[in-house]
Amino acid sequence: MGSSGYEEILKYYEIHETIGRGGFAKVKCGRHRLTGEQVAIKIMDKLALGDDLPRVKVEIDAMKNLSHQHICQLYHVMETSQKIFMVLEYCPGGELFDYIISKDRLSEEEARVFFRQIVSAIAYVHSQGYAHRDIKPENLLIDEEHNLKLIDFGLCAKPKGGLDCPLSTCCGSPAYAAPELIQGKAYIGSEADIWSMGVLLYALLCGFLPFDDDNVVVLYRKIMRGKYFTPKWLSPSSILLLNEMLQVDPKKRITVKHILRHPWLMQGYSDAVQWQSKCPLRHLDEDCITVLSVLHKKSRETVSELLSQWNYDHLSAMYLLLQHKKAYGKCIHLRCLGLAEHADPSQSTGLEPEKMMRCGNVPGYLEELNASQSVEHRSIGSLSEELPSEEFKIHTRKRKHSTPDVQLGDTEFILSNPVTRKVALKEHENKENIDKEPDLRNEMPSALPAPKTPCVKSWIDTRVQTVLVQTEALKGSHFTAITPAKKPRNTGELAAAEVLLEPRCNSVEVDLDYLGSSQKKRKAKIFGSLERGLDKVMTMLTASKKKLFTRDHPRKTKAHYNVTITQLQNPDQLLNELTTVLSNKHLEHVQKGYTLKCKMRSDVGKVTAEFELEVCQLSKPEVLGIRWQRLKGDAWVYKLFVEDILSSCQV
Repeated sequence: MGSSGYEEILKYYEIHETIGRGGFAKVKCGRHRLTGEQVAIKIMDKLALGDDLPRVKVEIDAMKNLSHQHICQLYHVMETSQKIFMVLEYCPGGELFDYIISKDRLSEEEARVFFRQIVSAIAYVHSQGYAHRDIKPENLLIDEEHNLKLIDFGLCAKPKGGLDCPLSTCCGSPAYAAPELIQGKAYIGSEADIWSMGVLLYALLCGFLPFDDDNVVVLYRKIMRGKYFTPKWLSPSSILLLNEMLQVDPKKRITVKHILRHPWLMQGYSDAVQWQSKCPLRHLDEDCITVLSVLHKKSRETVSELLSQWNYDHLSAMYLLLQHKKAYGKCIHLRCLGLAEHADPSQSTGLEPEKMMRCGNVPGYLEELNASQSVEHRSIGSLSEELPSEEFKIHTRKRKHSTPDVQLGDTEFILSNPVTRKVALKEHENKENIDKEPDLRNEMPSALPAPKTPCVKSWIDTRVQTVLVQTEALKGSHFTAITPAKKPRNTGELAAAEVLLEPRCNSVEVDLDYLGSSQKKRKAKIFGSLERGLDKVMTMLTASKKKLFTRDHPRKTKAHYNVTITQLQNPDQLLNELTTVLSNKHLEHVQKGYTLKCKMRSDVGKVTAEFELEVCQLSKPEVLGIRWQRLKGDAWVYKLFVEDILSSCQV
């Protein structure tokens, strides 16, 4: 991906599988390298966007100005010559639309919980002078705590004269469009949003749309007439609210202000819907500021001033991700991988993202922080005046030497409440004589380099060169371990050797005959077969030996609302059943492992929807399931096809 404009984004994020597609965009799951938090990365090709580029700019500007508990949070915006990347809050629950499909329809109690959150988000959006203009269940995601997040502000509008100023652009999804909008009249954005919310509430309560038809002209006639079927299971209060929202005359339509206290929304609640933001950007979290000030070696005032500009760069992303962790009760910490590079991208060494992630000047940085208990050194600036010194101690094993041997994979930079920091190092059974480690390094043979910085890549390169020289001599001979040039003076030095070497290689127990009978019982986990180790290293580093990832067994997953449980026990049989059904229905599909990517086309060959069907293994209960997910296209067409496919399978 490096040659396609991904170089910059890979410095800060890992990029994983695709979780959604749009007209000129795709959304991938990702992970922020320093915080470890999952994110959604919306990737747009600037050349393919063409005339839609201004729409993207509108979406970015709106999301920069909106911060609400029920709006998907924007973390980072990055633009290259070829791509635009929007890093957003990750919502593992998927679309509200899929949730409706799984339930057929929601109970009034559950629909009320969701709709209060929708009303809260839209009331906030309107208070900021915006009209969303594309409210539908596909644009509402479910987060890890089963709360809704509003997305896709590409069609939103912010009239210069205020929200009461009329708009003229006809946009949005036809089934959710207000009558005045499809008639081509000037309309008020907030009034059009109320109509769309009424259609959405109907879909929640009924499991189908109030106005629907394959022919768009017929659909528009139904909308302008405003007549819809009222199912018998709807309560009088819900029918009243739907009628008030789905008024053809916008001036007779209920307003957001009155919806907040509507009797149907108040059932079971003592308070009206709270629409104010619980996470305003102007209020900065002190704990998150402290973590960033230490990372960047700047005062908290400086970091706060930079953050207050809200450039939605990497600094903004780190702050918002730390704030997200704190809000969900997680420990506020940063991984030390690539710490120096991420702290100041302008000081880039030109390393590839993978190398940057592994190589950072961590020991030197921690040594500076540990130099004084009062933290009075020039890198931190005025930080020492703001926090008690004991809140910034580095907790490590005591050594006589000043340079701590921090193993890369075992290091965490943690800030919790009350504000404390620690470096978590892997403990060993024998903690004696750790201070003799530098002497031991001098006694190790050349085959075991002890780099001053914990750079895994550098160690692997040296290791490969050494092993290549020795491999031929080892062919056909029995080899268990490299004997040190000098024996360790005592068991304490052996313990130090274990601490130094254990994290760096695949552990295999070897018998150290030279230690004497009293020490034979102690096994040292140093390293195993050089030939096997060389094969692993060369497989990892040599492009010709890389194997394409093909899953030879179903992916394990938890039971979810978009997973249909089956009675079949054989995954291949289930996969064959799915492919047979798709072929019989003349649906275009491509198989990749146990995943089927499907496309639906119109009579003229245009792709109307794309979705995935995946055979997966459920852990509890241990049965097979079929996961279904919409990637792009009309949601209700997708719904009908998925229901038809699943009902046709003999599962």
